[in-house]
Amino acid sequence: MVTNLASLLMEEQPQLTMEQALSSVINSDTYLRLQEDATALYYQSPRYVYSFLANELKTGKME
Repeated sequence: MVTNLASLLMEEQPQLTMEQALSSVINSDTYLRLQEDATALYYQSPRYVYSFLANELKTGKME
C-alpha cells in the first residue's frame, strides 16, 4: 500500500523522487491511520486511501 501511495503521489507531483514520496507517506497521519485496525483503511483501494493523503498534504490535516 505504501509503495502504491508513493507512486500515486509521484504521478500527481512529478518533481518528487521516490524517496521524497515515501517520506511524505510514512510521515503522514494517513499512514498512522492505515496501521490502525479500527480504521480498516488497509482493506481499501490505494486510490481511496490516496484521497485522504492528498487532502492531508493539501490542508495539513487528515479528514
